Amino acid sequence: MPLTVYEHTGFPNPLRIRIAAAEKGLQDRIAYRHIDVTKNEHKTQEFLALNPSGLVPALQLEDGAVLAECVAITDYLDGQSGEADLTGRDARDRAVISMTQKRIEDGFLNAVGTYFHHATDGLGPDVEIYQNKEWGEKNRERAEAFLVYLDGLLEDRIYMAGDRFTVADIIAIAGVVFAGFAEIAIPTNLENLTAWRDRVWSRPSVTEALQAA
Repeated sequence: MPLTVYEHTGFPNPLRIRIAAAEKGLQDRIAYRHIDVTKNEHKTQEFLALNPSGLVPALQLEDGAVLAECVAITDYLDGQSGEADLTGRDARDRAVISMTQKRIEDGFLNAVGTYFHHATDGLGPDVEIYQNKEWGEKNRERAEAFLVYLDGLLEDRIYMAGDRFTVADIIAIAGVVFAGFAEIAIPTNLENLTAWRDRVWSRPSVTEALQAA
C-alpha cells in the first residue's frame, strides 16, 4: 500500500504537500486521490472516517494510519528522506522555521482564505453556508499589509526563514497562489518579494506541483 494523499487538486494546502513531497523525492511513493470539496465529498462518511475534521489534505500511511494538518504531514515527509532540510536541522533552525511559517500562515494564507470565503462567492452557496463580508474585506487588508511585511523580511535574506528553501517558503507559495486566485496581486514596488517569487517559481518541485494543480 503506497502513501496516499487525499486532496482537492489545486487547492493551496494540498499544493504545500505536493511541493514538500517533490522536494524530498517521494513522488514515486505517493498516490493522490481527489476529494471534490465543491461537491461535499469531504463530508462523506468514508472520508470522515479517515479524517474526522473533514479537511484536505490528509495522508494515509502504509500501515493505514492517517495524518491530517499540513504541518504534521510535511514534518512526516521531511523525515522520510535525507536530512530534515524543510523543517529544521537543529533546535534553533526548527524554531526559526516554525516561527516564520506560523506567521505566514496566520498573517497571509489564512487571511487570504478568510477574504475568499467571506467576501467573494468562494466555493459557492452549497459550501459557503455562512459569510461575513465585512470580516472578509478586513482580512484582505491584513493580507495586503502582510505582503509589505514579507518584502521587508526578504531585505536581508534569500528565503523566508534564512539562506535555504524551507516549509516557510512552501506556505508562502501557497499563499501567493491563493492570493492570485482571489485577485490579490503582489504590488510591483515590492521588489524583494517579487524576486523571491521568481526564484522559488523556478524550482522543479514548485513547477511540478503547479502543473499538477
